[in-house]
Amino acid sequence: MIRVLIADDHPIVRQGLRTFLEVQGDIEVVGEAGDGAEAVKLARALSPDVVLLDLKMPVLDGLGALAELGGLAKTIVLTSMTDRGDVAPAMRAGAAGFLYKDVDPSALVSAIRAVHGGQVALAPEAAEAMLRPSAEVVALTDREREVLTLIAGGRSNREIARALDVAEKTVKTHVSNVLMKLGVQDRTQAALYAVRHGLA
Repeated sequence: MIRVLIADDHPIVRQGLRTFLEVQGDIEVVGEAGDGAEAVKLARALSPDVVLLDLKMPVLDGLGALAELGGLAKTIVLTSMTDRGDVAPAMRAGAAGFLYKDVDPSALVSAIRAVHGGQVALAPEAAEAMLRPSAEVVALTDREREVLTLIAGGRSNREIARALDVAEKTVKTHVSNVLMKLGVQDRTQAALYAVRHGLA
């Protein structure tokens, strides 16, 4: 069962999401928050697997909440399509997905399952915003670039070790170096970097 927390300042949105998600056999809505601070508090108390998070909220906005949520849960930003510039900061802050509120309901369910399974879920428009290359590309060694490409392909350290015919310990070192050089916190963000810069 995937435990979901809904954070949105509009009660009708929360109610609609809850009603729809609860008819899915594998999803349970464990709580609702009306602002970012409440979302963080409930995430600490309820330990959800996935948080659906609006960006425009009172008290603490979505980006602030993302920073606080940290490793508490995997977070999908579910927001109104206003500023495409929101995508990169949200993904950098640790979001595992970015969707807009006009998303097809079945696509939302698929995204929740994907993110719960360790994948990244981006609306096509959000992916496009992420794909605009930034001015600088970090200098990686050829081996680090190979490792990054395999990370972006969803491979585990063990699978990368097998693919490159090296020890798993060596892969761990490469992964740490890649994350450090890219200035990202985890594999998800590294994978997004790879996609954004055409390395995957």
